[in-house]
Amino acid sequence: MGKVFVHSLGCQMNEVDSGKIRAQLALDGWTATDDPEQADLVLVNTCSVREKAVDKMHSTLGEYRRMKRSRPGMRVGIVGCVAQERGAELIKKYRDVDLVFGPDGVPKVRELVRASEQQRVLDTEFLDLEAYPFVQENDPLPSGIGAFVTIQKGCDNKCTFCIVPSTRGAEASRPHAQIVDEVRAMVDAGAREITLIGQNVNSYGLKTPGEITFAELLYRVAAVPGVQRIRYTTSHPRDMGPDVLRAHAEIEALCPQLHLPVQSGSNAVLRRMKRYYTREHYLKVVDELRRARPDIVLTTDVIVGFPGETDEDFEHTMSLLDEVGFVGSFSFKYSPRPGTPALKLQERGEVAPEVASARLLRYQDRQRELSTEWHRSLEGTEVDVLVEGPSRHDEGVVCGRTPGFAMVNFPGDVSLVGSTVRVRVTRGFTHSCRAEPVA
Repeated sequence: MGKVFVHSLGCQMNEVDSGKIRAQLALDGWTATDDPEQADLVLVNTCSVREKAVDKMHSTLGEYRRMKRSRPGMRVGIVGCVAQERGAELIKKYRDVDLVFGPDGVPKVRELVRASEQQRVLDTEFLDLEAYPFVQENDPLPSGIGAFVTIQKGCDNKCTFCIVPSTRGAEASRPHAQIVDEVRAMVDAGAREITLIGQNVNSYGLKTPGEITFAELLYRVAAVPGVQRIRYTTSHPRDMGPDVLRAHAEIEALCPQLHLPVQSGSNAVLRRMKRYYTREHYLKVVDELRRARPDIVLTTDVIVGFPGETDEDFEHTMSLLDEVGFVGSFSFKYSPRPGTPALKLQERGEVAPEVASARLLRYQDRQRELSTEWHRSLEGTEVDVLVEGPSRHDEGVVCGRTPGFAMVNFPGDVSLVGSTVRVRVTRGFTHSCRAEPVA
């Protein structure tokens, strides 16, 4: 059939979807390529969470459309969340785009690509949740070390700033037997670390009669022979139950690291965001996590400049940053998204762009200080590093992560990839550490 290139923008869910697209098209004879210049089919897998990602989609698409003009047989497609949100607009605007489909088009990508041979294709229909066809095919492991496994799709939360429920649809949990089988296949292919992913993993199984809970799933995955490390993302603080806390205390393979989005430290802002928890509840969850796993490392998501955010609200976010001591944050200025309830809030209480930018800069400066302090606190300690590959910057140096997700570089040969090496940290930086192997 030719060569296919899939350009992923956005989150890990998109990365996994892109891998499943490549794997399914391989069943029809398509060969994946890393070079769009060589591709007969280019698919841009898009993200709509922030306007910047949408702008990136338009600029990226421009490059591939220019390629197509010099190669008439080449096909170009727009897939993912922006395609779901603006499908009709995109196929009308870009007359040389051959196919447009949303995330629910991934399970039927083979028929959509075949149909695009004859005519332009637009598909933004959501699939039936009762028997949602979760894709079984996967890309070969890029590193042979870590693997992402999808456990659910969509989201039923109604956070006022978020467009995901309208682009990925309602929540559906994947049957646990499929998940465990996929984990087993990943381990057989060489994976040592499994990351379970979904929009809100803590709610896994709760809306499916007879399905196990997320905590039970963690125990099932941990029981697969060869699984050395388990992580999961993303969690909603409201749904972090005692059974998951118990799993953190009891499952050795469950890493002492968790991404727990808080979004704001202000109760007033959290109410407007419809997060359905308070600052106090969030701190209670953090305290319970640390009782269950004293060495747990926490990272988070934060939005500054949300409509109506006052100086006092922002100070609550800054104080939460210090109180929890997040090791890292994905932090952004509020980005208005089409069709979200926060647009009406913005009309009544927009934060001036220069104010939001100043707040973001201050937050990120303090976060860098905390990140540096944490990495430096590791100096002199011995840690286990699962080696992922060679360093991108230094000859004769390999890199990998600790159970707490610290990136560590140390002298070594690529033959160490896939093994766990005991090292002593010699220097901590803002984003990583240097170390020496322990004899």
